Amino acid sequence: MTINYDEKGKFFTSVISKDTVKARIQTTAQIIEGDVHVRRDCRLKDELDNGEPFLAVTDAHVFNSNGEELFCTRFIAVRRDQIIWITTFKDFYEGDNEC
Repeated sequence: MTINYDEKGKFFTSVISKDTVKARIQTTAQIIEGDVHVRRDCRLKDELDNGEPFLAVTDAHVFNSNGEELFCTRFIAVRRDQIIWITTFKDFYEGDNEC
């Protein structure tokens, strides 16, 4: 890691700080549950709009359309153009509809 300082003592680094967000992602063929990493002071939507072709998901569980777990992995890159919808676990209601 490189740290640079300006004349006022402010430092700059090549490391980008991110927050972990637990998310559920519906793709064209599967549902993926795992951690998406979002830049601090940004929204999940901002991370989706950053222009990179893949969205990194860690500690991921991949399910088929019947809800059966196909596999789990520490890392998976999801092609953004294959995402139909995404929600955070914080915003997701299962069972009791609180919407």
